[in-house]
Amino acid sequence: MDLEEAGENRLVQLNELDELRLDPYENSFSYKEKTKCWHDARLRERKEFEPGQKVFLYNSRFKFLPGKLRSRWSGPFIVKQVFPAGRVELIGKDGEHFKVNGHWLKLYYEGFNETEKEDLTFYPEET
Repeated sequence: MDLEEAGENRLVQLNELDELRLDPYENSFSYKEKTKCWHDARLRERKEFEPGQKVFLYNSRFKFLPGKLRSRWSGPFIVKQVFPAGRVELIGKDGEHFKVNGHWLKLYYEGFNETEKEDLTFYPEET
């Protein structure tokens, strides 16, 4: 039995063991990288609000109250000012001003005007 050869063999085995220990770290790093890319690709675009727009405000208190047909959105409110960090100042119906996180808002789309009705005839008129 040669001691030098046994020592070199032992060093090779220790190096292999270190490589085996590093493999999970590399795999977890690549997994985290892929997961982050996948998640970032599916993020919604940031909501952009402008002063004067009408918005709905999400009311989280309704989560705990019964009634599945009850709307969780209240409003519409008018945007007064938009701050750079995503905070939005709103004006309520009674004129009160308050600030909320922009993530709790969605745009309010107004429906048709009642004054602008079209006459839709489905059957041709008989002459």
